[in-house]
Amino acid sequence: MASASSNRAPVDAANAPVGAAAQPRRSVKQVLHSYFYWTYSRGSIHFDIMVTLILLFIFITPHLWDYGAKPPLSAGPAHAMQVVGNGRGVIVTVQASDVIIPADASNQQVKKALRQAIEPVMGDSVFVEKWQTVTDAQGNLAWQIWAHR
Repeated sequence: MASASSNRAPVDAANAPVGAAAQPRRSVKQVLHSYFYWTYSRGSIHFDIMVTLILLFIFITPHLWDYGAKPPLSAGPAHAMQVVGNGRGVIVTVQASDVIIPADASNQQVKKALRQAIEPVMGDSVFVEKWQTVTDAQGNLAWQIWAHR
């Protein structure tokens, strides 16, 4: 008894139906090139793979990558700041107890400490022009800082 497959004529490229020609396998380089330039049509397996990889990147990287978007460790000053705007910038009054400045500090160190004290309110793009010590209405020592952005 002969099998059904032995009765069939061998299929070669000349006898193959139109459109049924076998396509050669693509190399890894060609596949990666097609992925990079997004040449696959919608609904194909390669399109689905690319979309899945993009979605995985979007949803997994925030858990694995440190973007540096953490709140500062210092919550800000202990006392309220008074901010008064003038035509060229602002005048900020900060309690002296909220700013730690050594007695022998240079002008540059004082400027840096005052800038750090007003950053929570003014933002990190603030520039300190000048400063002076004053006494507030309760008799507490305070810094009066002229600044602009």
